[in-house]
Amino acid sequence: MKRITTLLVFGLLLAIPTQAKKTKTTDQNDRQYWCSLAYKMAQPVLENMAKGELQKNMKTEFSPSFDNRDRSVVYMETFGRLMAGIAPWLSLPDDNTAEGIQRRQLRQWALAAYKNAVDPTSPDYLCWGKAGQNLVDAAYIAESFLRAWDNLWQPLDEITKQRYIKEFQALRKIDPPYTNWFLFSSTIESLLAKAGAQYDEFRVNTACRKVEEWYVGDGWYADGPVFAFDYYSSYVFHAMYLETLQAMVDAKANTRIDYQKYYDRALKRAQKFAIILERFISPEGTFPVIGRSIPYRTAAMQTLALIAWYQKLPQELSNGQVRAALTKVHHRMFDYQQNFNDAGYLTIGFCGSQPEVADWYTNNGSLYLTSLSLMPLGLPANHPFWTDAPQPWTQVKAWNGQSFPKDHRWSDDIRTHDKW
Repeated sequence: MKRITTLLVFGLLLAIPTQAKKTKTTDQNDRQYWCSLAYKMAQPVLENMAKGELQKNMKTEFSPSFDNRDRSVVYMETFGRLMAGIAPWLSLPDDNTAEGIQRRQLRQWALAAYKNAVDPTSPDYLCWGKAGQNLVDAAYIAESFLRAWDNLWQPLDEITKQRYIKEFQALRKIDPPYTNWFLFSSTIESLLAKAGAQYDEFRVNTACRKVEEWYVGDGWYADGPVFAFDYYSSYVFHAMYLETLQAMVDAKANTRIDYQKYYDRALKRAQKFAIILERFISPEGTFPVIGRSIPYRTAAMQTLALIAWYQKLPQELSNGQVRAALTKVHHRMFDYQQNFNDAGYLTIGFCGSQPEVADWYTNNGSLYLTSLSLMPLGLPANHPFWTDAPQPWTQVKAWNGQSFPKDHRWSDDIRTHDKW
């Protein structure tokens, strides 16, 4: 009887008490819903860019306070950020399921879009090197390759690969600000190292050393010398730091830094931050709206999604509770307000069209960072993340009088020294 009562209460907690109008949805399981959301985001972008028509057809939007940079950055932001989020999904093998057919189509479009992005004769050649912002979104393109190496980088023809290498190397002329931007440089340079191209060891190692200096404890990174209470630990730090370190391990790079030990320590920090993010998710599927870059929406959950995709969830988090929590967040974010414009592209806002929350650097290409929360789609449909029964997450348990794990501070237990 107690179990039945608990399930009933859990079900009631999942009903969102809101005045917002819910979008009508078909009866889908969790994975089908995630796939439909990913396809909805990706299809207008990739279908157009595969034909060289993204810059002609995309309905763009810019922050009311947008600065004077070249506005063509919107297209690189759109493509790079989208691909970073859906790359794990596109790396799955082909099958003839409804999902598999859509996934194969998106991958085919994506490979054509990657080619157009660096082809100077294509109408969708991206604005490489026109603005400092290009360093950011080139890094997300590089990140997408790191996340689906065998399926997105390796299939590219040799001319296209060499064009990417040339464009990536040319971005060294951009001097990154003393912030998370160091990781944009290191992500690009570590991709070059993994690809066997000439890379800048100093840019990689300086980023690693600065990230270590900026770690403030318990899973949080300061964005530069001063801590800011925002989601940049999730938007950038944990993922790009881990990916930089792993790419250097893959490249068998022999430098002063022991990249594997650094990786092992960074992974533990990311696991702690995943616990924090899970605890941020309310019973209604909302999470605190804080800091800069609010329109990045569910990108705030990137570290939790990343650790789930890595299959490295700490023992405090089960597959069933993380899937249930993230599914609730996606439903709350995308079912109750209109987050897409009439041409099918994301619109500036947090939950709906709210241009007033945009920062001076925001355009609606920036918003495709929200796709980063969809990375667990890179786990196959028969993985426990998708097949385990849904379970109440921490805040559901806490606010329902159920037992839930205490939280505690995590300290580093791995020490690193230069190899020489």
